[in-house]
Amino acid sequence: MKKRNNPYHYAVVCCAMVISSGALRAQAPMKLPLNEAISMSLQNSGQMKIANEKVNEAHANYHEATNNRLPDIKVSGAYLRLNAPNLDLKIKTGNTTQEAGQSTNAAPKVEQAAYGLVNASLPLFSGLRIKNGITAAAQMEKAARFDAEKDREEIVRSTIVAYSNLFKAQRSVALVRENLVREEKRVTDFRNLEKNGLLPRNELLKAQLQQSNIELALLEAESNQKMASINLALALGLPEGTLIMPDSNGMDYPADAGTIDQWESLALENRKDRAALAARTNAATASLKATKGEYYPGIALTGGYIAADVPNLLTLTNALNVGIGLQYNIGSLWKTGAKADAVKARLHQLQASEGILADRVRLEINNAYQQYLLSIKKISVFAKSVEQATENYRITKNKYDNNLVTTTELLDADVAQLQATLNYTFSKTDAMVAYKNLQLTAGIMK
Repeated sequence: MKKRNNPYHYAVVCCAMVISSGALRAQAPMKLPLNEAISMSLQNSGQMKIANEKVNEAHANYHEATNNRLPDIKVSGAYLRLNAPNLDLKIKTGNTTQEAGQSTNAAPKVEQAAYGLVNASLPLFSGLRIKNGITAAAQMEKAARFDAEKDREEIVRSTIVAYSNLFKAQRSVALVRENLVREEKRVTDFRNLEKNGLLPRNELLKAQLQQSNIELALLEAESNQKMASINLALALGLPEGTLIMPDSNGMDYPADAGTIDQWESLALENRKDRAALAARTNAATASLKATKGEYYPGIALTGGYIAADVPNLLTLTNALNVGIGLQYNIGSLWKTGAKADAVKARLHQLQASEGILADRVRLEINNAYQQYLLSIKKISVFAKSVEQATENYRITKNKYDNNLVTTTELLDADVAQLQATLNYTFSKTDAMVAYKNLQLTAGIMK
């Protein structure tokens, strides 16, 4: 009996094909240049979001300090219910009664009262406390912005390292796989020779051992590649399973490193941590002036309006007042000194930190400069090593074919060639990382 086609079967097959094709597209590697990776890491970094919020907080503090120049306006009012108070008015109310031949004033009956007050005060002079407070807040906002720039540089540095690690891991996997293919071919050739009695079995075992070692190296390289891929994906805010393909075109570096004096000058001028420390020093200076301003009185332009209504007794309207107010806290004569000393000590700490930071900047820029010079020199050395290892393997292979060297020497030459190729590939990536680090250390990388 012929089996009938089920339409639901075709529907399931079609859905499976669509899902499978979608999964294949999802697994396609994403080619990502270095500059795009840096942009993504900055956009998705939690550390950068925290730094930006700190800037917003500092800006709000500055806005709060500027608001101190604005007038203060206070409004108050109340409605009161009263019992029957005993009122003894010393003025005549116009209501009199006769008792036993005597005239007395009749007290009004008061059961409720309402009043409203509006007071305004505009500071005219505050011992420059407001002005210096605004200056201090503005400098602290600048410091917060420089701190955010410093955090940005650290995120860029970590992204570059993660990007280069993935690139090196992928190149390592590719080179080891190529070498494994060659080793597999050698083992096959050796096995055929051994079967025909043209090769001792221990020589075949040496080749098989070499193949096993390279297979282990490949497993380790693939594991390193997977971890490097996860690390970079998380840094970019992507899912862990995202396949990223670094682009070598954006990993360039100049051959001329310049002079250390040029780099020191750039670092001392552009380092964000030095700029943040200088802003905090300026803020402390302004805070010291603001604290000393407490020795002086405060003068303000004042004004107010009063309205009240006490039924049967009093109605008050249009009670306006304008004047100059003077306020002075006599306790500031013996209290302000201690506050000023504390601020002055903090200022001296910041000033001393500037010298320490300048020395640290010089040390860091020298270290980064030397690392870059070393990486450039390594490239030329490893390039020669590749040439030497390639030529050594060619000569050793010819000697082996003519039974002039052992299998061990041939395998050693093969390993040396692979290692030289890996070192040369990694050295160019390390040079790029060293140059980017030099720029970041100098504070000039955008």
